[in-house]
Amino acid sequence: MGMRSQPGWGAEYQPDGAVRFRLWAPGQQHIALRIQGEDRAMNAEPEGWFSLQLQGIAHGAEYQYVLDDGTAIADPASRAQRDDVEGPSLVIDHRNWQWQDQQWQGRPWEETVTYELHVGTFTPAGTFAAASEKLPELAALGITVIELLPLSHFGGSRGWGYDGVLLYAPHAAYGSVEEVKAFVDAAHQLGLSVVLDIVLNHFGPQGNYLPLLAPDFFHVDRITPWGAGIAYEHAPVRDYMLHAPLYWLQEYHFDGLRFDAIDQIKDASSKHILVEIAERIRAAIPQRALHLTTEDNRNVIFLHPRAADGSFPLFNGEWNDDFHNAAHVLATGETHGYYQDFAEQPEKLLARTLAEGFAWQGEFSPHSGEPRGVKSSGQPPTTFVNFIQNHDQTGNRAHGERLLSLAGVERTQALLATLLLSPHIPLLFMGEEYGETRPFLFFTDFTGELAQAVREGRAREFAGHSGHEGEDVPDPNAVSTFTDSRLDWQRRASAEGTAWLAFTQQLLALRRQHIIPHLAGVRGNSGTILAAEDGFLAVSWQFAKGQLSLALNLGPHSQPIGEMRGDTLFALPAVTDTLAPNGVIVRFAPREVA
Repeated sequence: MGMRSQPGWGAEYQPDGAVRFRLWAPGQQHIALRIQGEDRAMNAEPEGWFSLQLQGIAHGAEYQYVLDDGTAIADPASRAQRDDVEGPSLVIDHRNWQWQDQQWQGRPWEETVTYELHVGTFTPAGTFAAASEKLPELAALGITVIELLPLSHFGGSRGWGYDGVLLYAPHAAYGSVEEVKAFVDAAHQLGLSVVLDIVLNHFGPQGNYLPLLAPDFFHVDRITPWGAGIAYEHAPVRDYMLHAPLYWLQEYHFDGLRFDAIDQIKDASSKHILVEIAERIRAAIPQRALHLTTEDNRNVIFLHPRAADGSFPLFNGEWNDDFHNAAHVLATGETHGYYQDFAEQPEKLLARTLAEGFAWQGEFSPHSGEPRGVKSSGQPPTTFVNFIQNHDQTGNRAHGERLLSLAGVERTQALLATLLLSPHIPLLFMGEEYGETRPFLFFTDFTGELAQAVREGRAREFAGHSGHEGEDVPDPNAVSTFTDSRLDWQRRASAEGTAWLAFTQQLLALRRQHIIPHLAGVRGNSGTILAAEDGFLAVSWQFAKGQLSLALNLGPHSQPIGEMRGDTLFALPAVTDTLAPNGVIVRFAPREVA
């Protein structure tokens, strides 16, 4: 794993066995460490730092910091919590875990088939131990990468994870530090990579004491959708944010990170913090295939260069909402909200995402009222992580409906085939592989005024929106909202579920055999739109050893497939020279050798 990179924050074991506790708190005159039944004054250091080094501190020891007014808080850089964000932090000794994955080097990016998973609703128990038992089924299906929704400790026991406040501590409700490691270890034994979603753009509303400790941690004059922006240019802030990604990769052996909503990470430093994070990760862990992806609604590509040898100096890929949005509008006819940008000729926009990456490449967006995106056709198709549903696109609906409930079986299967048999990087949302129909709702576990604010805000968001009245929106804080979002494993075992599984497994086997072998060396400007009108589209991609072509028909009438050369790899339904409604055909023509 190479040398560990230690942050200046938190409780860390030193080479002599002592534990060093360190905290940046320029907003406080004094800080005490509460540990082993007593409060010990911490040593004040220059520029607002406090530290204390103690011998004889065992793994799992509980501690808190005590502020000037007597308030006891968790360590903002806690490595684990006893229970919740308000309770004691735990000293963690990572040196004693016996990893079984010493030979694991990760998997090449082009092999990626991602399965997005929320630990709390993936199984009835909602724990890492329970999720570990399901990993063999995902490996057998053909999944290669498990992507976990954020684990950083957030307020309450239930939530998506995007309101984390302790960026280094795994959420205690899912299991212990050891159980997180056991999950990753088990995945690696099955040939599965594990990627973690990480949020560096804001802190959640419950348990965040950083404004009291260090007011300069935030820019009060720059407001994000979640509050004051983070001041990444300050050295202690930058240290905290730079080391969190490395910590998860080094101490938990994660195989990559997905960086959430990076458009809200504003940094005026000479080197943007995201560039520095990626460079540090690549330098610290050069021996493993690490997958770093971004989510960014600006449609930009500056963080995703490729080296001459095809390697990744910074980030591997970008979540491509344009693909989802165009496919969703084409399949459902919905045009509210951000779907407004895809209301006109969605088949042309979907074809463009397949051929060139983004649908919007600098054109004027009706939804935002501004130009959006940059030219993306020069990017390899493997730059783009595509999906037809995910936690956001499902859970940010008032009632959390999945695509199957909105578009029906035939259209959903046609889009699933398009997703899995195109040369982009595909992502499946948990349950999608067997046709899950249970919703995935927005759920939280707040109390008091905060719970009421979230409840009212959610109802207000959907009042009169897309046919939903505000009072009909499920209460995010109700336990039933959480339990209703759990996967239905009985459906997975049903006749209908097993038929869906067989369909998904067939597509993934075809991808593994016929698509992935051509992706390692694929370059930009490889895609061409062959047709796009009346709900029908056809696209082709040029590879070194041949041409892949795909046609999709979600229109009301059969369509001629035109000039699609080569052998048919997949057809739904069986076709001759025309493609029926809700049909897909994929062909490959080997390059002729002179």
